[in-house]
Amino acid sequence: MLLALLISNSVGNILVERYHGVPAEERLHWRSFLVKLGADNLKGAKNEELLVASHKSVYIVYTVLGDVSVYVVGKDEYDELALAEVIFVITSTIKDVCGKLPSERLFLDKYGKICQCLDEIVWTGILENTDKDRIKRLIRLKPPAEF
Repeated sequence: MLLALLISNSVGNILVERYHGVPAEERLHWRSFLVKLGADNLKGAKNEELLVASHKSVYIVYTVLGDVSVYVVGKDEYDELALAEVIFVITSTIKDVCGKLPSERLFLDKYGKICQCLDEIVWTGILENTDKDRIKRLIRLKPPAEF
């Protein structure tokens, strides 16, 4: 199961977070752990260079994409290789939505569409769609939500 998907800005503020099967009392721990992990290891990392970690029998794959950092946490069948595929789909979709590597402002300008894409990629902790064309078609079918 995919336990968490977090996207933060370059100083560690959370822009998007999704948890599946993680108790509410553990979410703060995961949030602070992932942001610290990124602060320690993503300095000087190249765009879309994947880093891997393990913590409490779960796998973490994370990367930097423009001005944002993307973290994916999984367990059981979602090992490092599966998470690498998940993060590849997420980063390529964010680049498609933004039209280039996202700055924090561009990411926030496209926030609604990015969230719709994330919902199509990961649903209730399961990887649903990996085809970018299918994701684009699916989000066109949904009315824009008020945020």
